[in-house]
Amino acid sequence: MEDLTNAVKSALKKNDAAAAVKLIKEFLKDQNNIPLKIAITGKSGAGKSTFVNAFREMSDDDEGAALTGVTQTTLQRREYPHPNYPNVMLGDLPGIGTMKFPADEYLELVGFEKFDLFIIISDTCFRENEVKLAKEIQKIKKKFYFVRSKIDNDIQAERRKRDFNEGRTLKKIREKCVQDLRERGIPFPQVFLVSSFERSLYDFPFLREIFERDLHAHKRDALLFAMSDINQKIINEKKETFQSKITFYATLSGAVAGVPLPGLSAAVDIGLIIKVVKEYVAGFGLDKPSLEKLASSSGVPYTDLFAVIKSPLAKREINKELILKILTQLACTAALLAAEEGFRWIPVIGILASIGLSFTFTNKALNHFLNTLAEDAETVFKRALNLD
Repeated sequence: MEDLTNAVKSALKKNDAAAAVKLIKEFLKDQNNIPLKIAITGKSGAGKSTFVNAFREMSDDDEGAALTGVTQTTLQRREYPHPNYPNVMLGDLPGIGTMKFPADEYLELVGFEKFDLFIIISDTCFRENEVKLAKEIQKIKKKFYFVRSKIDNDIQAERRKRDFNEGRTLKKIREKCVQDLRERGIPFPQVFLVSSFERSLYDFPFLREIFERDLHAHKRDALLFAMSDINQKIINEKKETFQSKITFYATLSGAVAGVPLPGLSAAVDIGLIIKVVKEYVAGFGLDKPSLEKLASSSGVPYTDLFAVIKSPLAKREINKELILKILTQLACTAALLAAEEGFRWIPVIGILASIGLSFTFTNKALNHFLNTLAEDAETVFKRALNLD
């Protein structure tokens, strides 16, 4: 995995997204290569560590088992390998909402972003803290399951009633969990009722089946999201490099703006912008040859990649007419251009004002174009990986 990451980074830094996608596709062919991190999270005392052991087919007192107890035993994140899938790690996370892990700091404290799949556990109803976790996971577009634990305790308590019916009791618990989650903004929750001590009963076998059935998809998604994150970092690095030169270009524009000749500043500004924008388009791999190469390596048609691009700068020939058309849509920038031409004819003070306005005009315009093209580069790469 480390070799893949380094190779993908190297290809992206060389502006060769096609080579990066080809490496990723080859790596995907062998699922055993792909790591997957599963977070077991939820309220304190819900039986998370016991669930980790049950999921790993271990008893609580086996060597290497997660620590369990009647008080809070998980005070820091611990990771355990899955017995059947060596590249699958189960992260036993501390409970949310405790003094050491308050809800508003929980995600940062436990390193939430490092996990690919989430199992949210509660031994009662799913309340606000569990729902907050689910919504944060939704924001990063990763998958999660709700697990209602300690079902054996509920069944044992209900057995004392004369009209006890196990099926009816399980249905009631499930419907209550689903209702609570829907009322708190989770529209289609998937809830599994489990006992970590009765692994052949209730939904535990079904949860295993679902997990193993979806394991290929989970691993694939985990890898692709990781590669997408790498691409985003490379894009950000490119942006920083391009941005570091904007002040120079803006200063150059301002210096030319000081020459009191009608139309010269505007003409030079636009010419400068055309030159720089072409560098941006090529640098982000949005030119036609780069897109065609990416289409060939990814198997995604060129027309599909082209379709997700929003900026006209990567869709049409970059010329004066196109640049001016886009700039007129930026009210602030257009106003600066008009003001600059007005100021030019006021001796000395007008020239100084014109220099400042031309600097601001070029700075704003180039930053705007850089941001929109960087967003397009990210979108195109995700489409190439079928992550759209």
